[in-house]
Amino acid sequence: MDIWEIDKLVLFLAFVVPGFISIKVYQLAFPGTERATSDQLIDAIAYSSINYAILIFPIVFVEKSNLKVDCSTLYYLFYVFVLFLAPIVWVLLWKYLRTRDFFQRNAPHPTAKPWDYVFAQRKPYWIKVVLKDGTTIGGRYGEKSFASSAPAPEQLYLEETWVLDKDGAFVRVKNESAGVIILSSEISYIELRNVRS
Repeated sequence: MDIWEIDKLVLFLAFVVPGFISIKVYQLAFPGTERATSDQLIDAIAYSSINYAILIFPIVFVEKSNLKVDCSTLYYLFYVFVLFLAPIVWVLLWKYLRTRDFFQRNAPHPTAKPWDYVFAQRKPYWIKVVLKDGTTIGGRYGEKSFASSAPAPEQLYLEETWVLDKDGAFVRVKNESAGVIILSSEISYIELRNVRS
């Protein structure tokens, strides 16, 4: 049995590729623990089947019509949508629903860690990071700052490091500061304050 026969390739494309696209887009939308690709095969087939279940009526309509003969370009574009674009649309729609308040009342938020939830919003903050040894680092988390996301270990880059007074107030940016990178293994806790315009 040759796996490269055309009918087997078509089955592979039809029942694995849309599901893998959905899985990868979901992992981008909701960073979390990644699993081995081999473990995701069953999920990919299931998500592909869901994709076809949602699109069954348009698929039947297109197959019963003369679109393939009358306008083969539109016919093939339709299947490009079914195979490659629709799986992305369903993930974005699912993300929209999962993050709405009415959905949150009955289901957990899809983002697994508060770290990812807070920093994915890309809002600017004044941040105080208290390290395990008691040292406090103050800085500004802005447009050029960066926070890692799951599954990578939490790390924080603050674009500006600030001098704090004895009461913990932000006094001024440190001279010639290019920021600071802080590893989660050193962090006790983080305090965030909104940046006022």
